[in-house]
Parts: sequence; C-alpha cells; structure tokens
Amino acid sequence: MTFLKAQDIRGLAKKHDWPSYTEEEPEIYEQEELDKLFAACDTTERLWFEFFLMTGEREQEVMHCHWLDINCTAATVRVTHKPDLGWTPKAYKEREIPIPAKLAASLKAWKSKSGKACPLVFPTAGCNPKLDFLDCLKAAAERAKLNKEDFWLHKFRATFATRCLWAGVDLRPVQLWLGHSDIESTMRYLKPSRSQQTWDKVNEILPGALAFQNLTGGDGHLGNRL
Repeated sequence: MTFLKAQDIRGLAKKHDWPSYTEEEPEIYEQEELDKLFAACDTTERLWFEFFLMTGEREQEVMHCHWLDINCTAATVRVTHKPDLGWTPKAYKEREIPIPAKLAASLKAWKSKSGKACPLVFPTAGCNPKLDFLDCLKAAAERAKLNKEDFWLHKFRATFATRCLWAGVDLRPVQLWLGHSDIESTMRYLKPSRSQQTWDKVNEILPGALAFQNLTGGDGHLGNRL
C-alpha cells in the first residue's frame, strides 16, 4: 500500500480487503531461564545480555551504542544518531533510558578495560559493530542446557517492557524508553502479572465470588435460595 500510494495509485484496496490475523502475546523470559543463562555466561557475555535486558534496546541500537551514550554517574544510556556509521534510530527518534546502578557499575568497569581508540561499547576486534549477538546467545543457551530456540534478542526487550509495567511504571515513560511512536505498541506488553501479590488478590476475590455463584445457582439472583 505504501508503494502504491507513492506512485499516486489509490483506491485499489478497500477496508474489507485487509488480512485478518491473531496478534500473539509478546513472549518474555522467566527468571529461572535467565538465572540458568547467566550462570553459563562468562563476564563479557553476561554484560552483553544484561545490557539487552536492562535497557530494552533493539539489537541495532546495542550494536551502535557509543561510550558517549553512556553516563555511568547519572546511570543513563542514550540512543543517538551515528552519522559516522551511517546509522540512525528507528523513526529517527533519539531517547534516554535510565539503567540500574548494577549495570552502570558493570559498564564503568568494562570501560576501564576497553580500548581507548574505539568509541563503540561492544565492538569487534577491528572496532566494528558486533554482528553475532544472536549466535552468542544461542550458544550460551546450549551451554546452559536450555532450548536455544526459546532464546532470541528481542525477547529481552519484551521482558524489560513487561517488568517495567509490572513494577508500576506508567505507560508513557515506558513508551519513551522503548522508542515507540504510539502508546498502543507499548500496551502490548501489559501482560497480567504473575507475582505473589497478584495471586493473593485473586485468592481474596475468587473464593467470595464462587461462594456467591453457588448460592445463586450462577444466575445472580438469590430468589428462594436464602
């Protein structure tokens, strides 16, 4: 449709012509999976994947992250345009993401050991963007005796978004941190929380509801049952 509109060809497809599909719920990593994965990682690999998990950045954003984007004192990471590498963020949107103090400390230690001449945070030996994060992730999953097919990079981003929302962060900040153009994209990550507090609330509600249903016969009317 975008191509046709660019050629000033319109009206060929009507509203009912759009394909219908079932939108799948974003998958996230369970804490047990992450614990096993990180236990099988060396120090460098652990930093890579913690960076994905704790920033929610896309793969290309991590690949092109510069040390100038990292502020360990303020504990923030920025996603910025990289004209020298011919790369720009999705939708041309730069943004700043707060990070945990733990990740800031790890990045500070990593910087002290990194080459001073290369501006990239995670470069190859030749100071080029690292292209094999996914292969490294699947290799680590295999070492941890996990199903490597259940591990991909964007799943870290989904986990970051979901956990932020579970923790009570408002949708608008999460939208900005993820770099979404619309709030609907962020709302996809509003998965029901599986925390103990959630189950406690469910257990408080449902016994009373079930008792009322049994009393009324399920039709909501007490009638002659009192």
